[in-house]
Amino acid sequence: MEFLNLLKSWDKDLFLFLNGIHSPLWDYSMTLFTLTPIWILFYGTILFIIGKKYGKKSLFIFVSVILLILFADQFSNLLKHTVQRLRPSNDPAFSQLVHVFFRKGGLYGFVSAHAANTFAIATFTSLLFRNRRYTAFILPWAMMIAYTRVYLGVHYPGDILGGALLGVGVGIGIFKLLNYAESRLSPVNLFARNPLKDREANRIIEVGLFVIIMCIGIVALLLQNDVIPH
Repeated sequence: MEFLNLLKSWDKDLFLFLNGIHSPLWDYSMTLFTLTPIWILFYGTILFIIGKKYGKKSLFIFVSVILLILFADQFSNLLKHTVQRLRPSNDPAFSQLVHVFFRKGGLYGFVSAHAANTFAIATFTSLLFRNRRYTAFILPWAMMIAYTRVYLGVHYPGDILGGALLGVGVGIGIFKLLNYAESRLSPVNLFARNPLKDREANRIIEVGLFVIIMCIGIVALLLQNDVIPH
């Protein structure tokens, strides 16, 4: 119990350090990054490449992605209501120290569903694509999305770590399920024999960087012209 309290203390100290580093530019940029609709173009590019690359068999992947998000999200909610750890933004004894921007979120925070979902997608697609360039981009991308939750004051770093581990586990599990289904239906495993090409990985990376730069650029422009408050 004493060690657990020590971990919680370290978690809060790290949260206060990370959450205390903020500016108007990053307040609004991090808010955009944490919103799923902002990434529709990025997700859509990945799904488009999957559909083009695997043809009819991409249906198995699309079903797997649905299961992936469903499991990661539901397991996250189950843990939230089982552990019942208050979010930093909702803890009466702690919330006065928190820089909250955008909204407080639900009552409980362990584990982060954002972290679980993004790391599940990153893990599953990395295993599916088996391309180093893609993996080198998608993992930091997942970390960035997860970090927004600490920056915005709605999750402790421990919530993020727990969500990330859950997401990695779900991603591996669903990928193994996909491989099993493929091996039962076809003597030739198309997924194993058809990794993502570098040019396809570059296209995904370019779209992801475009979304990031676009969001920061729009926020900077709006701040410069006093369209949004500093």
